[in-house]
Amino acid sequence: MTEEQARTTVTDRALARIKEMIASGELEPGQRLPVEKDLAEALGLSRSSMREAIRALTVLGILEARHGAGVYVTKLGPSDLLEAFGVVAEISQGATLLDLVRVRKILEPAAVATAAARITDVDLARLREEMAAMARVDTAEEFIGHDLTFHRIINEAAGNPVLTAILGGLSSRTLRTRVWRGRREEGAIPRTLEEHEHIYRALASRDPEDARTAAAVHITSVEEWVRRQVAAEAEH
Repeated sequence: MTEEQARTTVTDRALARIKEMIASGELEPGQRLPVEKDLAEALGLSRSSMREAIRALTVLGILEARHGAGVYVTKLGPSDLLEAFGVVAEISQGATLLDLVRVRKILEPAAVATAAARITDVDLARLREEMAAMARVDTAEEFIGHDLTFHRIINEAAGNPVLTAILGGLSSRTLRTRVWRGRREEGAIPRTLEEHEHIYRALASRDPEDARTAAAVHITSVEEWVRRQVAAEAEH
């Protein structure tokens, strides 16, 4: 085993131990970690391995480094734990991007169907406002901002914060911008407005199956565009 492999193995052990401490409740959400030296000694690990483990868990959103105050366990909410997933989605390309869109196609219709049974009149009014704003905007960036809010309102209405966080990662502003800059050239915005209208009507009617179908149709149009882009890239 090389020195680098040995160091990686020790770092993995440090990662596993800290995660065990959190899972067991020994370290709780919002709690400050012991200082690096003391934690390393308590776990029988080197300070360098402990430092690398803490850095990795910080990137994953499990730990949070506060300048001058130490390292804390985050609140461990879905948005914290799935933040790294959102980064992966944003930078994905080619076939991986297509696979991510297909995952969204599986999850979002289910979220919209659930929302149909739970959505409030206040939420419906907010959706109508976002739809009106989308019809007025001049740039794709403005459109994307309202589009994100439109879908976030629906996903939150489904009442599952984990699902909302996952779909948020699959539908980030960066990812949508990449898709919409291309789709705008094909005149996709009017079609999207119509698809949003279908989703809204299904939600307003509190019809889960119509809502599911409308959402699936909407995401399929994005999937088809990404599929064509991937195929075009493969030919070059």
